[in-house]
Amino acid sequence: MEKIRLQKLIAQSGLCSRRKAEEYIQRGLVKVNGRVASIGDGATYNDVIMVDGSRIYLEKKREKIYLMLNKPRGYVTTMSDELDRKCVTELLSGVDERVYPVGRLDRNSEGLLLFTNDGKFANDIMHPSKHISKTYRVTVRPSVSEEQLVQLSDGVVIDGRKTLPANVSVITEEQGRVVLQIVIREGRNRQIRKMCEAVGLEVARLRRTAIGPLKLGMLKPGEYRELTSEELKALRNAVGE
Repeated sequence: MEKIRLQKLIAQSGLCSRRKAEEYIQRGLVKVNGRVASIGDGATYNDVIMVDGSRIYLEKKREKIYLMLNKPRGYVTTMSDELDRKCVTELLSGVDERVYPVGRLDRNSEGLLLFTNDGKFANDIMHPSKHISKTYRVTVRPSVSEEQLVQLSDGVVIDGRKTLPANVSVITEEQGRVVLQIVIREGRNRQIRKMCEAVGLEVARLRRTAIGPLKLGMLKPGEYRELTSEELKALRNAVGE
């Protein structure tokens, strides 16, 4: 494990400032694993560090993690489930840090789902004031009329409140089914399904393909990966950081 300057570790513990820590070291009041330390010495989080006879305790700074998962159907977006249903966290094998889903997708929906241990980042992505767009590929039955498209675009009343205007376009149209792309800028509970139901459309499949500038791409269902630095920067720019 890489060693860190002793005065930095002491300051990190909250005991005193880095300058004051240097004074303790110069006065011979700091020991590392029983040995009196000198200026320039380093230590790790596993070492026993004593300052003026008292041990300091260090907590390693958590590495911030940002993941995208292609959520398959049949999984609930919770950390655990009292009904013993499959949870999305079961798909994150190999992730040692505890991470949390950013927003949610219902059990029968699929697609892009973010996970992080960065609370501020998660709040920024989800907060209604940021108006981060979310793009969905929605298969509806049996067909869709121009009037229904206009209603979805203009906003419909769900749960007693009208939705914000949405961008709605037809991707493909076949006998008995139509594939739509719907882009919304709010994140109400089961919003896309409720919007479609409100105009008389049955949702056969619902997949989120993008959050702001972040696209699901070719990630396979059930797989996850870390966001690239470019993707993270683009998301932060989108929320105005």
